[in-house]
Amino acid sequence: MDLLHGLDLLSTFVFALVGARVAADKGLDYGGIAFIAAIASVSGGTLRNVFLGLKPIWITDPSIITAVILAVFITLVLRRVTHIGKTLLVMDTFGLAIATISGTQLAFEQNIDWYSAILLGVITAVTGGLLRDVLCQLEPVLLHRETIGTSSLMGAITFVVLTELSAANSISAILAGSVVVLTRVLSIRFDLHLPKFSSKSRDN
Repeated sequence: MDLLHGLDLLSTFVFALVGARVAADKGLDYGGIAFIAAIASVSGGTLRNVFLGLKPIWITDPSIITAVILAVFITLVLRRVTHIGKTLLVMDTFGLAIATISGTQLAFEQNIDWYSAILLGVITAVTGGLLRDVLCQLEPVLLHRETIGTSSLMGAITFVVLTELSAANSISAILAGSVVVLTRVLSIRFDLHLPKFSSKSRDN
């Protein structure tokens, strides 16, 4: 198993597990839990591959589907519904880091420009969570807190810079993933976020 395949498989499992737990927390039935888990875990990679003119990985690699099924199975067997807390936040951050690196690396392997590789890395990482929240009727974290998008962006930029400097793939992946995790942890810890638009008019 090469690094890219391993990253895709791991991020799929983590995002599917988080998606299944979120769906369970919303009281969805077994079918709904499985659907949300699948959407949360494969949509980002699918969109990435479509943009690159490649087949979605779940079509050509049955282990991706197996990872989703395993995540759903674990959620249903444990029969434990937990509101979004530290455990899911840690798992989601971990998945975000893995997906960012996976998306950026695959883009580089297709010999596209560096800025496109960065954007595809971010798309791979954030799409699943965005659709998960929308389908579960939650306010998408991506749209009201920038920590997810910013963390992924910083990680993708780090991976691109290190790759351009001819660093080994494993070193680039570890350091870039660490940047994703550190950026999100610091932004949450110190409540760092971009300014929000205010619709209040000022009196002149």
